[in-house]
Amino acid sequence: MLDLPAPDILKRVMQSLAMLDAIVEEECEYRYFSFDASWSPDAQMGSMRNGQGDDLFAVFDPAGCFIRGFDHESAMSPWASNSAKVWPGVLEDVPRQFSSSLTEPAFHMDDTTFCIWFPAGDQAWRQGAIAYPLTSDPDGALWMLSYYRGGPQTYHDFAQHYYEVDIPVEAIARVYKHEPLSPALIEALGSSRRFDQLAVEGSAIGYPTA
Repeated sequence: MLDLPAPDILKRVMQSLAMLDAIVEEECEYRYFSFDASWSPDAQMGSMRNGQGDDLFAVFDPAGCFIRGFDHESAMSPWASNSAKVWPGVLEDVPRQFSSSLTEPAFHMDDTTFCIWFPAGDQAWRQGAIAYPLTSDPDGALWMLSYYRGGPQTYHDFAQHYYEVDIPVEAIARVYKHEPLSPALIEALGSSRRFDQLAVEGSAIGYPTA
């Protein structure tokens, strides 16, 4: 799971996914990917929710990047055992510099199956010392993080399945490159949403606008 791109690249990917979802789906509550460029005065936050109880939150702040995910059907889900506790090792080694994320109520840390972090100034993603159960994708990280390892084709396949739309991969690639939002780009993505409305959403995401 630790072959994710570095935080600066990951943030751009998360912003691209959030912008694509905003273009494809007008209603916020039905979107899979989101990004808040003004999560707090010194932090930005990307998220993923599948509407079935699974979610992921990623915080980008001066401490570095902190990611916490929850797959309710995974072998390491707190609800897969009688203890209803986070799997040993998942959270114990998180550095003190990420304490604000560990105590953030919106992240409901009691429901966590994986947690990784990239300290500012470091060179790699880190995780705790964990004895994983012998099952496929025991914590759900493999499938949840796969969206951020992939490229335009990954989103194309996702949108085709989730939103039942066939978006040209070439147009999706333009968003991955952070081409400034414009009426022409929105049209190329097959959306009928108004540019002025999406420009406001793009600003909240931190995505450039023409």
